Amino acid sequence: MSTPIKYLLFQLPGWVLVGVILTGLRYWAGIPGWTALGLFLLWVAKDLVMYPLLRTAYESGVKTGAEQLIGTRGVAYNELSPRGYVRVRGELWQAEVRSSDPPVPPGSPVRVLAADGMTLIVKGEKA
Repeated sequence: MSTPIKYLLFQLPGWVLVGVILTGLRYWAGIPGWTALGLFLLWVAKDLVMYPLLRTAYESGVKTGAEQLIGTRGVAYNELSPRGYVRVRGELWQAEVRSSDPPVPPGSPVRVLAADGMTLIVKGEKA
């Protein structure tokens, strides 16, 4: 679902509530219809003005866990042939090299290419 649609769907209950309250005020407190409509449109305009400020909170493309490590460098903790462990940003991660890549000896620098669940896919780099 696109971000603008998600934002509008979250605003709909508020619009309905404001509409019900303003309709009640129109009939019970006697406020003019144009005032109620103006207040409602002001409320909707407020939500539209706030959208650029709140858009990032509604976006779902946030990287978490192992995905945020893609592109970073680390050090092989033990030999990766093809599986082993690497230290990236001070944490020990399970890792593997692709079958087409040579084994990586312990202490060698690696670069994170991808993440498969909680396993990092790495490639050895020259020091």
